[in-house]
Amino acid sequence: MEQGESYRKKELIALVIILLIASLAIASLLVAFGYYCYIRNKVSKRLKTQKRVENEDKSSSFSKIKVATEKGLQIFTYKQLHSATGGFGKSNVIGHGGFGLVYRGVLQDGKKVAVKLMDRAGKQGEEEFKVEVVLLSRLHSPYLLALIGYSSESNRKLLVYEFMANGGLQEHLYPISGSNAISSKLDWETRLGIALDAAKGLEYLHEHVSPPVIHRDFKSSNILLDKNFHAKVSDFGLAKLGSDRAGGHVSTRVLGTQGYVAPEYALTGHLTTKSDVYSYGVVLLELLTGRVPVDMKRAPGEGVLVSWAMPRLTDREKVVQIMDPALEGQYSMKEVIQVAAIAAMCVQPEADYRPLMADVVQSLVPLVKHHRPTSKVGSCSSFHVNQSPKA
Repeated sequence: MEQGESYRKKELIALVIILLIASLAIASLLVAFGYYCYIRNKVSKRLKTQKRVENEDKSSSFSKIKVATEKGLQIFTYKQLHSATGGFGKSNVIGHGGFGLVYRGVLQDGKKVAVKLMDRAGKQGEEEFKVEVVLLSRLHSPYLLALIGYSSESNRKLLVYEFMANGGLQEHLYPISGSNAISSKLDWETRLGIALDAAKGLEYLHEHVSPPVIHRDFKSSNILLDKNFHAKVSDFGLAKLGSDRAGGHVSTRVLGTQGYVAPEYALTGHLTTKSDVYSYGVVLLELLTGRVPVDMKRAPGEGVLVSWAMPRLTDREKVVQIMDPALEGQYSMKEVIQVAAIAAMCVQPEADYRPLMADVVQSLVPLVKHHRPTSKVGSCSSFHVNQSPKA
């Protein structure tokens, strides 16, 4: 009898333990399920908040465009611009960028303009269009290409700029035989003036705007020339607002043109105003040498302009060897050495060793002041827009 009772007690204890473990397991499952529901609800709320913020940002961007129209930008109809460009005829094509074809046009009041027709579909094209309109409605400098107005009807988006009679710098440095484009040989004095004007354009973006604007696609084809060969910086579709902090950066997807992209930006995606300084240095090298930034058809070691030119920039005798043959030796050796030294500083591999654009301007002014008058840089005390959502 005692053994039977002992056995039943053990069975009871075992049953209690099993029930207790089962209860704990069920409780654990309930707690885990409750936590899962909590996390899911929290994530759902966060996603809804993000979506709302994104929608607000988009609304804000469009509201800024409306504000821009009140600040003097004209809104054109597609029909007006179709008429102004001769039906977007091939004979009126004066350029082609990442955004689309650029046409020569004449408005009803007789004013000459350049009309850019967007051919990049999707979100990227939309963003580039918005960035150009929002930025150029607020930035005013004689060294930046002026935006006159725009047209946005359904999916057809167009930008209307002031007309630059002598096209892009690239066309003059590397004229294409048989091309209808206007091109002429650039003498040394003209190249110096273009270098200074372009430097003043970047100085304005970096030093006279808050937060600073980083162009992100500065290159010879985006430097346009008027009838007197005064230069203006153009094409702000990839522009980005920089950091307000001294020495700060913004992280972004690497965009730009091969040969002009700063090494630290290409490697890390960290974008600063010094990234533009590097690109400017490459353009200076183009003005000195008459060579494109990347040409792998050249002899080994000469394909990349920066790496080929760097060892020669600080040597008086070797600098002569890299000068553009089209100049035919018609330049001041003293000025060439100074410009070569500026270029060498701008394309330094370490961003911290590159100068500010204000320093570049100060270095170039004494070389140009005797050649032609310079205009006063415009100012913009503060500039606040949402960062472009482009990575």
